[in-house]
Amino acid sequence: MKLLTSTYFFTDIICRFSDKGIIIKENFKIKRVFSVKNWLFYALLSAASAAMVSIFGKLGLQNIDSNAATAVRAIVMMIFLVGVVFAQGNIMQLPVIFADKKALGFIALSGIAGATSWLFYFLALKVGSVSQVAPIDKLSVVFSVILAIIFLGEKVNFINGF
Repeated sequence: MKLLTSTYFFTDIICRFSDKGIIIKENFKIKRVFSVKNWLFYALLSAASAAMVSIFGKLGLQNIDSNAATAVRAIVMMIFLVGVVFAQGNIMQLPVIFADKKALGFIALSGIAGATSWLFYFLALKVGSVSQVAPIDKLSVVFSVILAIIFLGEKVNFINGF
């Protein structure tokens, strides 16, 4: 199984986030390795990144159409994500995904769901404040848990959640 990694470059310091942990290299020599063996750290990074979507989105939507802004956002994300896949050396995984019709179908449905979420989110941000829209948007967490129980048969309780 190939490592899932993300690499960020800060002058001569490289931070690599992977499913094995965080590796910090300075001048291409490993300086520190932080072991991350559970999903919580990455979920917190996801939440922090998602929080910035609201702030940057609200600032960018001042006098423009929210749907056009969402389309531009999608293009930027596509370019960024293809760059990440390329930097990881996983570009050859794309044909594998396209060949698996079932996986591709669910990924496409996920993309459509994400796109509609973004359209409604940016429309809500256009007319409402971040402090109003963001908490309501986070109801998606509750909806996700309920749908995971119903459709995926997941068992959820406080102990298993952490």
